[in-house]
Amino acid sequence: MKSIFKSSFRNVTAFACAVICTTAAQISHAQERQPCIGLSGALTGPQAFTGLAARMGAEIAIDEINASGGVLGKKLVLKVYDDGGQPPKGVDNVRRIAMADNCIAILGGYHSGVALAMREPIEQIGIPYVGVMAAGTKIIEHDSGKNAWMFRVSAKDRWVAQYLSDVALQKSASKKIAVFYENTGWGNGAAPDVKAALQAKGISPVALETFNWGDQDMTAQLIRARDAGADAIVMFALDREGNQILRGMDKLKYKPVIASAWGLAGNLGELAGPLANGVLVFQTFSWMGKQDPKTAAVYQKIADKYKLKSPADLKMGSGTANAYDAIHILAKAIAGAGSYDRVKVRDALYRVKYEGLVANYDPAFGQAQEQHDAIKQKYYKLTAWYNGSLLPVDQTPYK
Repeated sequence: MKSIFKSSFRNVTAFACAVICTTAAQISHAQERQPCIGLSGALTGPQAFTGLAARMGAEIAIDEINASGGVLGKKLVLKVYDDGGQPPKGVDNVRRIAMADNCIAILGGYHSGVALAMREPIEQIGIPYVGVMAAGTKIIEHDSGKNAWMFRVSAKDRWVAQYLSDVALQKSASKKIAVFYENTGWGNGAAPDVKAALQAKGISPVALETFNWGDQDMTAQLIRARDAGADAIVMFALDREGNQILRGMDKLKYKPVIASAWGLAGNLGELAGPLANGVLVFQTFSWMGKQDPKTAAVYQKIADKYKLKSPADLKMGSGTANAYDAIHILAKAIAGAGSYDRVKVRDALYRVKYEGLVANYDPAFGQAQEQHDAIKQKYYKLTAWYNGSLLPVDQTPYK
C-alpha cells in the first residue's frame, strides 16, 4: 500500500511541477519583454578571466548604444550571472535570464559543456542565444539538423580544427601530428573534428591523447606522442593543463610545435613563463600590436572603464571583441524588428549587417545551421606566446 501511495504521490508531484513550469513559461511569454540582455559566464574559478572578458566587451557596447539613445527608445541593461564553468549553473541562468528577468536574449560564455547543456532549455523557452566564446561544433550544428535559437559570434571548432591542422602541417617536417584534448564536452567534440581535418589531407594522427581537468602529469601521453614521432601537436586544452603539458615536455626534452585552440589564450604566459614561448594559438581577434582607428577607440574605452594599463591586460581578448560585436548585432536586430518580441528579434538577426571589430557581418547570420556562426574562417588569426605576451605571430620570431 505504501509503494502505491508513494507512486501516486510522485505522479501527482510530477504533474503539478509540469503545470507550474508550463504556466511560468506562459506568464513569461505573456509579459512585456524587458530591454535587457543576459550573460552567463565563468566569473569565478580558474577561468574567471573569461567571464570578465565577455562582460567588458558587452558593457562597452551597451554604453555606446545607450549614449546614442538606446534601442526603440529604451536603454539596454546587461544582466550578468556566474556559471563557474558548470553546466547545471548555466541551465539555471537560462531560466533566470529568460523567465525571471524576462530578457530579450542571452550571451553565452567560455565553456562548451555549459553551452551544450543550455541548448535544451533555450529551445524549450524560445529565447535567442548568442555565444561569444564557447566553440563546440554541436552547440550550433544540432544532430537533429534543426536549430531555431542558437547563434554564435565566435569560433566553430570544426573550422578551428581545419585551421590548426593546416598550421601544424605547415610547421611539421615529418607530417606526423598528435592531438591532445581535454576530457570534456569541448575536447571530446573537437578531437573528431581534428581527426577529420587531418584525414581530409591524407594524414592520420599518430597519437590521440586525452586528459582531465586538474591533471598534474601528462608524461605518459607525451611519451606516446614522442615515440610515435610527432613533431607537432594540435591541442584543445585550457591554460592550467597546458602549463602542465609544457612542464612535462621540458622534463622529457621534447619540443614539438604546439598549434592550439584558444584555451591557451588566457594566462599561459604567467603560468608557464618562458616555457610558453612559441606556443601558437588561434584567435578571432587580437588587441596587440598596431590597432586600426576603431579598435584603438574601443580599447581606450575599455582601458578607461576597467583601469587597464595595456592591451596585454585583456585576458581572452577575442571574447571581449566577440561580445562587443554580439551586443551591437543584437541591438540592430531589436531595432530592425521594431519590437522586443523574441521571435521577431530572432528573425531579424538574419537581416543584420554590421561592420564590427572582428568581422564585416553582411549579413550576420543565414538560415542554414552552419550560417548561425557569424565569424567565418577568413577572419581567424594566429598568435604566439612570446616573453609573457600573446602577440600576432608575425610580430614574434615564430612566424
